[in-house]
Amino acid sequence: MRRFFAELGPGLITGAADDDPSAIGTYSVVGAQLGTSVLWTAFITWPLIAAIQMMCARIGLVTGSGLARALGKKFPRPLVAAACLGLLAANTITVGADLSAMADAAEMLTGLNSHYYVVFFGVIIALGTVLFRYRRIANLLKWFALSLLTYMLTAFVVHPNWNFVLRATFLPTWPTGHEAWAGLVAILGATISPYLFFWQASQELEEKRALGPVAHSEEQGAKAKRMRTRKLDVAIGTLFSNLAMYFIILTTALTLHRNGITNIDTSRDAAAVLMPLAGAFAGTLFTVGIVGVGLVAIPTLITSAAYALAETFRWNHGLNEKFKAARPFYGVIILSSVIGIALDFADVSPMRALFGAAVVNGLLDPFLLVGILIVASDRKIMRQQPSSLLAQLAVGVTALAMLGAAVGMFVF
Repeated sequence: MRRFFAELGPGLITGAADDDPSAIGTYSVVGAQLGTSVLWTAFITWPLIAAIQMMCARIGLVTGSGLARALGKKFPRPLVAAACLGLLAANTITVGADLSAMADAAEMLTGLNSHYYVVFFGVIIALGTVLFRYRRIANLLKWFALSLLTYMLTAFVVHPNWNFVLRATFLPTWPTGHEAWAGLVAILGATISPYLFFWQASQELEEKRALGPVAHSEEQGAKAKRMRTRKLDVAIGTLFSNLAMYFIILTTALTLHRNGITNIDTSRDAAAVLMPLAGAFAGTLFTVGIVGVGLVAIPTLITSAAYALAETFRWNHGLNEKFKAARPFYGVIILSSVIGIALDFADVSPMRALFGAAVVNGLLDPFLLVGILIVASDRKIMRQQPSSLLAQLAVGVTALAMLGAAVGMFVF
């Protein structure tokens, strides 16, 4: 078991980072509004996000470059740069919203003003990302990923009727009406996020650097082994993420929706209402989970944009590099953190900010997925190791779904 958990890494971290505080807020809102009718989406989206993340991991492993560098081999650099700048903007807005959600949760637990916690969390996360080397950061994020277990525990604390729950899960109802379709768009947008694509590919390079220099023959064997390990890692990480999503929707469906409370906007609203309905223990678990997943998601958000820009503009980069050797790379990390903190003090509405980020992500997602699919299918770029036809089909279907979601977002 120790060896098994030691093998888990980028896939587990990426899966946990997918359930950032903003996504928790989205799932809570959907659960409160639509109840158990959308539980089935957690299992439908699992193979889709797993296929995308594995394709990004394969690109990193096979090409020896990050996703932005790989895209630059197939598309004009200005186009890739524009996508990376859009990613930075969306990620920074999401960082601000996530810091606010974490600070609100900490305020609920301690009573101390949330502004202090925004500064505390923002500074600690930025400093840790800049000062710690990759292996230490990866190990910390793996432990913080366990905070997703709090949502599974919370669902059991509310004592669901499992016959009813399983029937709603495996006998889904077709969505009807504007609200149901908007909920599906929100779930897709929260589950399939562009920053995860860049993070996953870049972590393969960090893992390789952490191994140190090896002979070519040894590297080929190590690469094949890492490919097998990563498939399991990604499968478990994305399953873990989707199970947490499932139990968040279930918890809010059985408490908020059942009691007619559908008008919530954030994860804090959900936690505050859970306290009297499900008990202090369930509410506290839900609140602690927000802080825990934020500690995984925010380093991923601020670093993924730095990787993308560094690869596009050929900056020296990597979490094993010292600050002096990679100033632009670490500068993006610091800038994103500072702006994220400032958004809270500027009294920017987190929901409006997230809507803006969702617009950018909604536009980026389908085009990035098509770009990833083109790169992963190119035998020359992939050194005669392209992704399988099944993986290509899964990612192609996801790209079409995200295109529909992007159109739906503007319609709704």
